[in-house]
Amino acid sequence: MRHPILLSAALLGSLTLSACSQSGDAQVERALQDINVIDESNLNDVILTAGDPDEAVSYFLRASTNDPGRIDLMRGLAKSLIRAKRNGEAVRAWQAVVDHEDSLAGDKVELADAMIRTNDWDSAETVLDTIPPTFETFKRYRLEAMVADSNEEWQNADSFYETAVGLTTSPAGVLNNWGFSKLTRGDYAGAERLFSDALRNDRDLFTAKNNLVLARGAQRNYDLPVISMSQTERAQLLHTLALTAIKQNDVTIGRGLLREAIDTHPQHFEAAVRSLRALEDNVTN
Repeated sequence: MRHPILLSAALLGSLTLSACSQSGDAQVERALQDINVIDESNLNDVILTAGDPDEAVSYFLRASTNDPGRIDLMRGLAKSLIRAKRNGEAVRAWQAVVDHEDSLAGDKVELADAMIRTNDWDSAETVLDTIPPTFETFKRYRLEAMVADSNEEWQNADSFYETAVGLTTSPAGVLNNWGFSKLTRGDYAGAERLFSDALRNDRDLFTAKNNLVLARGAQRNYDLPVISMSQTERAQLLHTLALTAIKQNDVTIGRGLLREAIDTHPQHFEAAVRSLRALEDNVTN
């Protein structure tokens, strides 16, 4: 009479072991899937930041086709299109991300950025207006400032630029943009201060150096600022200063600055030579 009981107990033990085995296999499978996702995410990051941009586009296009609806792959495609400077396609790609049920407010910022790159300022403004005011990021406010600039809404632009500067640890670029905004408005002293601030944050930002010289030249200050510059940069800045002086009819000063630029450049400075030749031909005629 004990045999059936023993058999049942043995069978139960066998079933239990089988269930444990299946459960263990499932756990292992899930763990392997998690590892695969992590590995794939790392690969995606590498492809986005390194290598040929067009190859990254091909990778994410293929991955998105094989696994449609995965928003991380859709974002990867949109970002890689921006890197490849295929901005029209990037707008469509970011729009698809924004339309996805799992999209975030940051995706709308990226869509607005892509639209600005295609010079579609009105659409970018419309998209930015749909983002909740509680979503505060550097890129959002930098784009808001650029849109306000395009609309010549100077007070709003200044407010957005100031907010953006406070949201980043690397403000040189946005300070340079803010300074250029001031330059286009004719606020040359304000522009000079902002370009100087940009260079205090990034002493190698040549665009800010060139803009600083423009701002000083617009105030008829034709002395180079005391900033870090290579010999080649010095020659280029003298050339910029010379053209600014000539534009303001300070021709004698401009001619002298052109000659100094030519003498300063460590190689043949063709642009300055052409400028000087054109100036002298014009004066002779």
